[in-house]
Amino acid sequence: MTVVSNDPGWWPIIDGNLICSYFIVAALVGVMYDWALAFGQEIELIWRQRWSFMTFLYLTVRYVGIAYIVMNVLITVPTVSTTDAVSLIVNNTLTWMEQVVNVLLGVIMITRIYAMYQGSRKVLICLVVTFVSIRIADTVMMAIITMQASGEEYVLFGTYQCMVTYMGDVLLLDSTIWGLGILWEVLALYLAVRIAVKHFRELRQHSTGGIMVDCFKVLMQTHVSYFASFLIVPCFQISYLFLSYYADISYMESQVFAGFVQLFESVQIFVLGPRLILGVREYYAEVRVVADDGNTATAMTSIAFHERVHVATSITV
Repeated sequence: MTVVSNDPGWWPIIDGNLICSYFIVAALVGVMYDWALAFGQEIELIWRQRWSFMTFLYLTVRYVGIAYIVMNVLITVPTVSTTDAVSLIVNNTLTWMEQVVNVLLGVIMITRIYAMYQGSRKVLICLVVTFVSIRIADTVMMAIITMQASGEEYVLFGTYQCMVTYMGDVLLLDSTIWGLGILWEVLALYLAVRIAVKHFRELRQHSTGGIMVDCFKVLMQTHVSYFASFLIVPCFQISYLFLSYYADISYMESQVFAGFVQLFESVQIFVLGPRLILGVREYYAEVRVVADDGNTATAMTSIAFHERVHVATSITV
């Protein structure tokens, strides 16, 4: 059912939705800028290399991310009219697209840590069991949230506004999902830092220690950046929940919080996520170019996701 109204009382909602759309457009600009910036490296290090499971993960996260942001922009444009059912379907599709990408990012993180621990089965089992348990719980809670969602189209002063409302304990379920996500990220960061510190101490005693330490630095830089961006989003979520319970915040203020969450979440998932793979491949390609010792390049294979990246010596990455 479409609601048509020119009541001035709707202006705060119109302004709030408009502000939130600005954040979504900013997220699209950031994702597209990063894609354009890294496209040359993507051609050389992804498209021209032997296809593998990591190639599939990179391309899926990268281009599903672009599609996700574009769809999000289209659904928030106030001049585009959609039916209630279409709006709800698009909203639920975006929700599950994000969940799928988060699963793929978890697989990338497990692969990174598994490689850093030199193929330790104990670490792999710990990561897989923890991750699968968290994802199952997240999927169940997200299914409950989407089943309780309802969409309605409003035509307010000639602008089209899609309102999606949720029934039940949505805040509690959403908070639990974020809490489990933080638990997973903290575990992954702890294991990465632990093995990195251990290798820093051991590899400095060997002749190839400098190269190996540099590789672990690359791994940790991308890992810490990814974790820091992830941590910002729950901070906004917790702040929003706290203010919702203990203060009277306006709809516009809630949309500002939602906009910041959307912005940082897009950067974390669709910018830093693909660079978890691209950064390692870039470093490994540079090592292959400058290394004269074939054994040195081979030693890097286990860290670079057990994949060989062949780059001609005339190419500078």
